[in-house]
Amino acid sequence: MGNATLRSMHVHPVKAFRGLSPQEAVVEPWGLAGDRRWALVDDGGKVVTQREQPRLALAAAELLPGGGIVLSAPGQVPLTVPVPEPERTLAIDIFGTKVEAVPASDAAHDWCTAYLGAEVRLVHLDDPATRRPVDPPYALPGETVSLADGYPLLVTTLASLDALNSLLAEGDHADEGPLPMNRFRPNAVVAGTEAWAEDHWSRISVGEVEFRVARPCGRCVVTTTDQGTAVRGREPLRTLARHRNRAGQLVFGQNLVPLTPGTIRVGDPVRVLG
Repeated sequence: MGNATLRSMHVHPVKAFRGLSPQEAVVEPWGLAGDRRWALVDDGGKVVTQREQPRLALAAAELLPGGGIVLSAPGQVPLTVPVPEPERTLAIDIFGTKVEAVPASDAAHDWCTAYLGAEVRLVHLDDPATRRPVDPPYALPGETVSLADGYPLLVTTLASLDALNSLLAEGDHADEGPLPMNRFRPNAVVAGTEAWAEDHWSRISVGEVEFRVARPCGRCVVTTTDQGTAVRGREPLRTLARHRNRAGQLVFGQNLVPLTPGTIRVGDPVRVLG
């Protein structure tokens, strides 16, 4: 894998919203700087994602210096949302784990509720260093994560996407392909590998930063959601079920935990260390 490189990077300031594609990003212990520090919760405090609200794919958040965001979505006037003061926190439920987060302004609440037509609240993870541990069965002591599904970063490879699309083309729903990489909402996309090479990684470096490969990423209904239209299909889950079922999980990509700090850049070499 001597010629593998980082092809693209993706930061999602608000969980489940459309991502940004910077040319470089600071790697923090809990993920790329600015990635998934904000999320929506319902009136019971449960995190809302594209699983329940596929139209979140069409909403966007621009990152501002200092961590604030500008929200935009079809039919909505853009709204600037500053980082809320941590005067009080709200207990939120992210996939069964309770995490303390800081509610954003009432204006943000009204904006998000109006867009979805459902009562939701925008919250901010003020202290990712302490609030939420990485999924315990696959974590080392002290590892924490933002409001991502379970791990600081997700890496995918272009070769594996090509292989998956070839398998999809042979199946019953070939008309749904080929699928773009944004269906899988990765943080890092690697070019120049063999298909499924990432299955065998345990430690990698991207530029100057080293990562531990925690486990394969189990995929959900979000991957069936067209990120440009919010329309759902059946793929790639049908094809993954046939070809990438690992102990009941349909896997694509690998979850990463940073081992060293630093900045990664598009074009950086990617090396397998173990």
